[in-house]
Parts: sequence; structure tokens; C-alpha cells
Amino acid sequence: MIHIFSHYVSWRVLALVVVEATVLLIAVQIGIALQFAESRAAMSALGGEVPAQAAAFALGMLAIMTSMGLYQSDPWNNNQSSRARIAGAFLLGFAIVGLISYLVPSLYPGLVALGATTMALACGGSLVVRAAYQKWNSSSAFKSRVLVLGTGARVTTLADYARRSPNHQVIGYVSLQPSARPYVPQSQVLSLAPGETLLSVAKKHAIDRIVVALRDRRGGSFPMQQLLECKMNGIEVIEMPSFFEREYRQVMLDSLNPSWMVLGNGFRQGVLRHAVKRLFDVAVSGTLLVLCLPVLLLAALCIFLESGLPILYRQERVGRDGRVFTLLKLRSMRKDAETAGAAQWASADDARATRVGRFIRMSRIDELPQLFNVLKGEMSLVGPRPERPFFVDQLVKQIPYYALRHGAKPGITGWAQVRYDYGASVDGAIEKLQHDLYYVKNHSLFLDSMILIATVEVVLWGKGAR
Repeated sequence: MIHIFSHYVSWRVLALVVVEATVLLIAVQIGIALQFAESRAAMSALGGEVPAQAAAFALGMLAIMTSMGLYQSDPWNNNQSSRARIAGAFLLGFAIVGLISYLVPSLYPGLVALGATTMALACGGSLVVRAAYQKWNSSSAFKSRVLVLGTGARVTTLADYARRSPNHQVIGYVSLQPSARPYVPQSQVLSLAPGETLLSVAKKHAIDRIVVALRDRRGGSFPMQQLLECKMNGIEVIEMPSFFEREYRQVMLDSLNPSWMVLGNGFRQGVLRHAVKRLFDVAVSGTLLVLCLPVLLLAALCIFLESGLPILYRQERVGRDGRVFTLLKLRSMRKDAETAGAAQWASADDARATRVGRFIRMSRIDELPQLFNVLKGEMSLVGPRPERPFFVDQLVKQIPYYALRHGAKPGITGWAQVRYDYGASVDGAIEKLQHDLYYVKNHSLFLDSMILIATVEVVLWGKGAR
């Protein structure tokens, strides 16, 4: 993982981006060369415009492909959905290029060259690159080899995640207390033989890093000297919370220590940080509100025709520092959705939703009035989704560190929304909290921009909508 503006990005994904950007640039060059093959004068007239237009095309396509979810942690699954996303990305790019060529023909006389030939070359090149990437990514030779120090309850979540990781392979779990019951299969437990050290075990299994998953470090049982020897021999030693955060972009609740949060990096607040984020929120939300106003008015009309007034649904939510505010949404449920007076989690295929409501919930159109909450300063574009006071009171009692998510303004979209499906239970709230804490710890304009782009995928593919 590479740390960019406090956010961890997979170096494998970055390598894929660089290779695909190169393919896109080459496709443009070939497309233009074929278009003007019979006219050297026209080609020379374009001159220095070609690299600039090729770069603009490549950047635009990368943004579209990112919004289609093609640069997630596992960017290529060899199935129909992935191929459909690639095809959809290039069809959308082709439509945008055609629209620009039609509306502004003088912008670039050779824009027509970025047509079917260029798109076919770029799409074909992308498919070849991703097929090679899949083969390379699945090879164990390129996975880091991990040794986990500890076999207690803390490692169960890590073991579950590690089985699905394309980046590393857990070779085994070292038990320092042979008599204790391991929480991983016995076949994966590596006990130290008499006279054997962590360094000798690490060298024997060609270990790249050791993850420390021991909770109790008192009584002289913690092998500090052995870990130092491993580190001095080029083996990375890392605590499990930091490893989980870096590799999975979450803050693992099961392994959290208060000292790790207080003494480590992150969870930074400041006047300048808040001021820049506020300017970003106002500029982007104001622009989105103007662009989406026709959609908002049409949706309001459909709600009125189906079920009458009110159009807007107002609901109390908990914001930053625990302050309660009134959240605005387009009404998507019947007027008697909560006549019993008790708050309810939304469920899949919720019977309380109207016909118009089901559509605007799936397309996230019902969230558009929250742009007014952003302009008022009650919310941000990106942040943990605000929860209702009734549920917050319950979750604070049941989930440790839950109140920490209120350290940032709530958002219309967030890291949990683009990484996890809709959570409508305590277990779902725990999973969401692990993503929310990662955002609160590492938030930046770079991460906000990545989340906003990823939100396009959520809207287009209906991820987590209920």
C-alpha cells in the first residue's frame, strides 16, 4: 500500500492505472494517425495539440472507469458484470466524445479521430491489460508473506479477511502459549520449538512482515528482543490495527487500543482543514444543486401525483459533536410509515416505500434535498452517514467507540457507503463504523474526491440501496 494524502492506495491498482493510461494514450495516437494517414498536411497542422488532446482523453476515460468501479481493491473479476462495466465505460466515453465533437467542432478538428477506431483499440487494450493483471494479481509469487504473532480471538477477523486478500498471504500464526486454545485452525498454528526464534521461523518461511496481534504484553511474555531482531533483518513488524487499516482501509474495532488512536497518526482536526473542506462543500454542492434542479422538481411532481403532500420528509439526525439537526429528503414512503411511533431500520424491498419512492431510493434522487443541509453547514458532501437519535442511543451503548464517528460532519455519501452495503442491524452498524472511523482518522480532500467518484458507481449500479 502507498500512503497518499493520508489515504492508503494499493500499488497494484496504481500500476494498473499507469499501464491503462499508457494504453489509452497509444490508442489515441494510433486513431489520429489512421484518421489522417492520407493527409500529412492535416496531421502536421494538428502538431502539438495531439498530446494535449490524448492526455485529456486518457484522464477522462480514467475518471469514467473509476466511477464504474473498475479500480476497486479487486479491479478485475472475470465475469459478465466486469466486462459489462468496461463496455459501459467506453460506450459512455464514446458518447461524451461524440457530443463534444458535435457541440464544439472547432475545439479540436481531429476529435472525430477519437471515434470508433480509437475506442475499439482502447477497449481491446484494456481487456488485454486486465486479463494479464488478473493472472499477475492471482499469482502467489507477488503476494507478501505474512506471519501473525498471536492465536487469540483478535485474529479471527484478520484470518477471515486474509483468505480473500489479493495482496498478501498469511503463512501461519505463532502461538506463544501452546496450552491456550487457538482461534484459528490448528494446522495453521506454528509453535516455536526449543531454541527456535521468531527470526529463524521467519527466514524458514520467507516471511515479509510480522503482524503483532497480542493483547496482553505484560509479564515479560512479549518477545520484544526477537521482534527487534526480525526488524533489523529487514522484516517489517507492524501492529494489527495499523496492518488492518493499511490493507483493508478500515479501523478494526476488535483490535483497537486507546493508545493507538491517541499516539498514532490521524484523527487530526484544525481550522484550516475545516475551512478548506467547507469551501469545497459549498462550491460542489451549489453546482450540483443547479445541475440537479430539473431532476429534483420532476421527482417532487411525481411524488405529489402519486401520494400528495408533503413532498419533503424531515427527520432528526445526529450530526457533528452529537448535535441534532433536521435532515431533508424527498418522501419515498407512505405517510403512515411509522404510525406506531417506533423508529425502524429500512429493509430490502421495504413494503412502506411507494412506487415512486422505490425508484428515487434506488437512484439516490431522494438524497438531493440534503444539498441544502450541506449549504447550511449541518452536513458535508462526504462524511459518516447521520443516524437517528433513537438508534444512536442504542448503538453507543452496544458498540465501543461509536461516538467517535461524530468527530466529523455527517455526509450525503461516505467511505462506508461506497465500500459496504446498507447496514440495517447492529452487526451492519459495526461494519459501517469500521469504515467511518477510517474516514474520520484519514479524511482529506483527496479521499473526499475518491469517494465522490466512487459514489457514481453506487448510483449507477444501485449498491446498498433500499
